[in-house]
Amino acid sequence: MTLPPLEIVLYTGAVSLLIIGLAGLVMGDNLVRLVLALAVAEAGVNLLLVLSGFRQGAFAPILLEGRVPGPMVDPIPQALVLTAIVIGVGVQALALALVLRVRRAYGTVEMRTLRARLHEDLDAAAGLPPETSRNAPAVERPA
Repeated sequence: MTLPPLEIVLYTGAVSLLIIGLAGLVMGDNLVRLVLALAVAEAGVNLLLVLSGFRQGAFAPILLEGRVPGPMVDPIPQALVLTAIVIGVGVQALALALVLRVRRAYGTVEMRTLRARLHEDLDAAAGLPPETSRNAPAVERPA
């Protein structure tokens, strides 16, 4: 049994992280889980960016005694990923702070319950009666 090349394993892992994160964002109903899914998707994208500059057998982009030791790894994707990590941590901290505020205000982080309570608050603020089911019968049934 031969092992797959390192690049295939790394690209598979990066794409898998991205897909898992996107699936969590699409199917998630809990705000905290949505923030965590966003972090997983971000890790997949960051790994893809680092892999774009990867070269097998290449050296770090550092000159030794004024000479190039051989083929070097591209440093630009690494710098972009470092910046993306810092920005990502800030976005995640802000998102979690907003989730805490929502939890404090509405007592839940579940999207369905939160959406219903937000609609109730908007209707109350606008002075409208609460919305009823659109599928309800127009008249009551006789008993």
